[in-house]
Amino acid sequence: MNRICTGRFFIFSCILFNSLVIFSSCSYKQDQILFEQRAALADTTPQKKAVNNADYQIKPQDILQVRNLQNMQYIVGDNMPSEGSSSSSGSAANNSAGQTYQVEEDGTVALPVIGRVPVVGLTRIQAAKKIEDLYREKLLKDPIIEVKIVNLKVTVLGEIKTQGNYPLVKDRTTLTEMIGEAGGLTDKANEKDIKIIRGDQSHPEVTIIDLGDVRSITNPATVLQNGDIIYVAQNRHAIRNDKLQNFSTILQPALILINTALIIYTLAHN
Repeated sequence: MNRICTGRFFIFSCILFNSLVIFSSCSYKQDQILFEQRAALADTTPQKKAVNNADYQIKPQDILQVRNLQNMQYIVGDNMPSEGSSSSSGSAANNSAGQTYQVEEDGTVALPVIGRVPVVGLTRIQAAKKIEDLYREKLLKDPIIEVKIVNLKVTVLGEIKTQGNYPLVKDRTTLTEMIGEAGGLTDKANEKDIKIIRGDQSHPEVTIIDLGDVRSITNPATVLQNGDIIYVAQNRHAIRNDKLQNFSTILQPALILINTALIIYTLAHN
């Protein structure tokens, strides 16, 4: 009788141990606390001036969107449909977006009628003024030329709901705006450890942003630049849970085999 009770107790202990291992790998949801008002600490780190994308200087291979706001059409070319043509309404809808042109390696962009225009080293506002003056001189009456650089982008990785590449459509886009555009942080995100990686790939500059502190909103480093990589790290609970899950994934098959062998052995000797 004592051997039977001992065998049952042993079986129950094995099942209980296995259950504890399984339940220990359950995920833990971390509540994020953003933008807290914290006591100000002395900060001796020199603050860098925010870089505005309006100051970005055009480079070879950049893609420029050029349009004349005066009539909301592409830069006028010989192949443009007339106002009375049947396709004018569809063309007007497409033309409102502006045509795109690539900057060549020689630093010029080829535009209808006025030909190649040197733009490398200019800001988009300077390029717009230069192109506007050339069209006013050669073709258009009182043009209002708008130039956008449409290939500027940042990459968002890590514990963000929608990872990927995102265009910088404004001259000034902040980190919080980009996180919102990407769907926000996941439950596993560490809001205190968000890295902005920028600069030369051989000598990258890494800035760590703590979104748990409301003062991060005014940090000039959070104004995004072309080519920035935003990486959102995992919080410590998520890291611990991942390690436990990996451990239990490896351990569970072995436990099942051991438990089965012990149960068979115990039943055979009762």
